[in-house]
Amino acid sequence: MAAYSTGAVHRCSPTPERAGTWALVGWMLFDWATQPFYTLVVTFLFAPYFVNGFMDDPARGSSLWAYATGIAELIAAAIAPVLGSIVDGGLPRKPWIAGFSVLLAGGMCGLWFAAPGQIDMLPLVLISFGIATIGAELATVFTNAMMPSLVGDGSLGKLSGFGWAIGYLGGLVSLALLLGLVIPDPQTGKTVAGLQPILALDTATREGDRLVGPFSALWYLAFVVPLFLFTPDHPAKGRCSDVENAGFAKLASLVKDLVRNHTQIALFLAARMLYADGLGAVFAFGGIYASTVFGWGATELGLFGLVLIVAGTFGAVLGGVLDDSRGSKWVIVATLVLFIAGSIGVLSVDEGHVLFVVPVAPKLPSSAAFSSIGEQVYLAFGILIGVASGPIQASSRTILARMCPPDKITEFFGFFSFSGKITAFAAPLTIGTVTALTGSQRLGIASSLIFMIAGLLLLLKVKEP
Repeated sequence: MAAYSTGAVHRCSPTPERAGTWALVGWMLFDWATQPFYTLVVTFLFAPYFVNGFMDDPARGSSLWAYATGIAELIAAAIAPVLGSIVDGGLPRKPWIAGFSVLLAGGMCGLWFAAPGQIDMLPLVLISFGIATIGAELATVFTNAMMPSLVGDGSLGKLSGFGWAIGYLGGLVSLALLLGLVIPDPQTGKTVAGLQPILALDTATREGDRLVGPFSALWYLAFVVPLFLFTPDHPAKGRCSDVENAGFAKLASLVKDLVRNHTQIALFLAARMLYADGLGAVFAFGGIYASTVFGWGATELGLFGLVLIVAGTFGAVLGGVLDDSRGSKWVIVATLVLFIAGSIGVLSVDEGHVLFVVPVAPKLPSSAAFSSIGEQVYLAFGILIGVASGPIQASSRTILARMCPPDKITEFFGFFSFSGKITAFAAPLTIGTVTALTGSQRLGIASSLIFMIAGLLLLLKVKEP
């Protein structure tokens, strides 16, 4: 195994036999199953509705959503490395995935209670979202850790990239189904496809927007089943109580070992900690910002999401191929630059300007989607963000899978989740605080660029095996 003198950086494991087709399909369908939570709830539909529909004050709604996101991410970050250590001590992963799946599905169902003006339901809605976030993040820790047991080192990039692309397709299909068949336009009572909704939904109480949570829960439960049926799990090696005790006792030494003996991995995780924080903030608040600037409802946000998902799918597939030929670090650096450029471009658009200073005519009331110059520029920069986002995230888990010691794979993916979430509260809380103090979502979201740029600079110091 290869190692650097500045800290051991190991190849992941002896190359395993390639897992069967159904095992790979089951693993990749986990991304398909979870993507509606991120696409429909976090980014394009429910979050903008929460801020501009459920809440009566968009600035306060944005702040509260940011605080809920940050707290949930912090809890997940604190738990992930401990659980990774426990499982690497000998426990199978699937029971943990099942447990966190219950949290994810149950939390998403709780979003149904966010009826407009029912502010007394605010604690339940925010707690439900937080529980769903924790469930999604921690279930992902264990599925990511399965990667090196499914394919050899030379195919990890393609596996991760195609998995991410399939996830984007899951977001695309679920979004298209909701827009085309379920969610009515409040003005026409018909869907984007011009059809009568297949469900009798009350537009006055925004049942279409509220249905996003339960729909995403059912989608997840339906498509996560192949992972449990077909994807292999390592067998239990010890009793639960013994492994748990060892896991908690080892946590402090794990952190010390990571810093002292796996310097390059620690450096990469620190870089990811920063750029993932900014990445997540742009996704979480980009739709909210567009909803505020252009007055976009579910229809416009859904169409915007469809375009970005198609771009993200293309980027994830291309990034997976480039990962195996050019290296994970090269892909992450190149696409981070694109993502930062796209984020600056998105934030350069407001009601009457593009590129910060170029005046344009504002969007006319009741005009067609994307008919104004500002919307078109916003869409163009959004596509750039979409193309870059998939490779950043897919290659990030690939580079860790290639660098980590084989006997600590779940533990290090626990740190991977930890690195992506331990400061994940920082950007949302910063956005929430700046937005609350200034009343400007634009200024709040702009703070996320600091995290991405700092992460990029630190990533340049990482030596890839």
